[in-house]
Amino acid sequence: MKGIIGKKVGMTQIFDENGTVTPVTVIQAGPCYVTQVRTAERDGYTAVQLGFEETKPQRLTKGQMGHLQRNNLPALRYLREFRVRAGEADVQEGQQITVGTAFAKGDRVDVVGTSKGRGFAGTIKRHHFNRQPTTHGASDRTRARGSSSSTTTPGRLYKGTRMAGRMGGDRVTVQNLEVMVVDEERNLLAVRGSVPGAKGGLVIVKSSRARKGSQ
Repeated sequence: MKGIIGKKVGMTQIFDENGTVTPVTVIQAGPCYVTQVRTAERDGYTAVQLGFEETKPQRLTKGQMGHLQRNNLPALRYLREFRVRAGEADVQEGQQITVGTAFAKGDRVDVVGTSKGRGFAGTIKRHHFNRQPTTHGASDRTRARGSSSSTTTPGRLYKGTRMAGRMGGDRVTVQNLEVMVVDEERNLLAVRGSVPGAKGGLVIVKSSRARKGSQ
């Protein structure tokens, strides 16, 4: 199974033998534990549940601790599921997953994270609207969105109209990133390009669903 949970460390750059610079995002990936293997016969679907980041037992509920103690696992802060096809769950409950066993240099991965929250934002920042003219008495309307409703028919706003509102803090998936570095000793994974979220944010790294070489 090609999947692991980690935390975003930050961005840096690496150089190849020709001196070409490649921007990469470093992820503290794993180690993770297989906390449960779901099957179609028992659960209605096939998936592998992984646990990440050991924590104090008192921070978990008794139900959560009982779920982990079935396989003699420590208290784990994060639990996430990875959907797999029938027969592809080639792991056992209680098994440890490291970045070296999950990925290799050159693999293509999808990275899922939570984007940075921007708070309440206007239409220029949120939807890339243009500014309004600053002449003819429009000094206080330069960053307003302008007219947003229709005329007599239908006489209301359409659903999905782009307006000001809460921006960021959403689940974002960046597809088809190339794995540039796999450091199994320090549990580090470096992928080419940017990854959603702030430093220290939880990310999920899994095998890419996009066509290889289409980045």
